[in-house]
Amino acid sequence: MQYEEPRPSGTAVAGVSFAGTMMILVGAFQIINGISAIDDDQFYALTRHYFLSLDVSQWGWIHLILGILVALSGFALFSGKTWAAIVALALAMLSAINNFFFLPHYPFWSILIIAADVWIIWSLTRPGVIRMD
Repeated sequence: MQYEEPRPSGTAVAGVSFAGTMMILVGAFQIINGISAIDDDQFYALTRHYFLSLDVSQWGWIHLILGILVALSGFALFSGKTWAAIVALALAMLSAINNFFFLPHYPFWSILIIAADVWIIWSLTRPGVIRMD
């Protein structure tokens, strides 16, 4: 008698596929956000007396590097490996936190990315997506 590994449900597979696609999209948005901040400091509003006093081009580098990592983790999700889901979950949370701190510079865009990150987190935390065995 051979033990067969249980197959993931269709809902779990759809959730991972959705999360992977959204992570690639959010990563691309972060990359575009980063490149525009690095290229043109005047594009974003400068906020006075903000507790995170980073230059806009510094924020651009943070967005660029994070965007590359988020997009790569989105591609890794399609492998179906547990480590990819855990890394993607951590990067989606980091992306949401990063955009929360970027709110004073570009509120609408930051809220849009935070909403996408929350949607990714929701789809990755559905039962059967990340197996803990």
